[in-house]
Amino acid sequence: MALKDTPAVSTYADHEVIRPHNKLRKLVTVKPLEPGEVDPVARAEKALAELSTEFKSWMEAECDRLDAARNAVKTSGFTQISRDALFRASHDIKGEAATLDFPAMAQAAESLCRLLEHTPDPTRIPMRLVDQHVDAVRAIFREYARSDAKELAATLTKRLREVTDEFLVRENRHRPEYLETIMSPPIAPEQSG
Repeated sequence: MALKDTPAVSTYADHEVIRPHNKLRKLVTVKPLEPGEVDPVARAEKALAELSTEFKSWMEAECDRLDAARNAVKTSGFTQISRDALFRASHDIKGEAATLDFPAMAQAAESLCRLLEHTPDPTRIPMRLVDQHVDAVRAIFREYARSDAKELAATLTKRLREVTDEFLVRENRHRPEYLETIMSPPIAPEQSG
């Protein structure tokens, strides 16, 4: 018998899927709303809609932060501080893209995260490859209103991913087990944008 807070684990040949116990279920009530009581989900959606006018300026600020982090790397090289700042800026864009209504930006930011996370010696990362990632993120943001923006973003990020994977294969060739892990396809489905 499993303990109450023990996660459920499904084991497969090459990976495990761990589903932690959902403690939030206890906090959510399934009783019908009282007359006049406001649905908390509807209230949250309304609040998000009211904030949506700010999304573009917030994402622009995130793009500026990413650009500043890139410029810090150009100035001081890949130090632990500059690498971490660049990673955090790209990771934040990856995480905020869908919420701020710019989901097509996530994949380009994710590719930069992969590059930074899986390169054994960051000082070997070509600055041109970093520039391509940052410029792609900024271009996708800038051109987001275009009718073909999502298709262009998909094409651009596909190529970025290919170039990044080529670099990661070369840089991790001495670590075949690690390379197998980072080059395997993601378990979670890609988000549509």
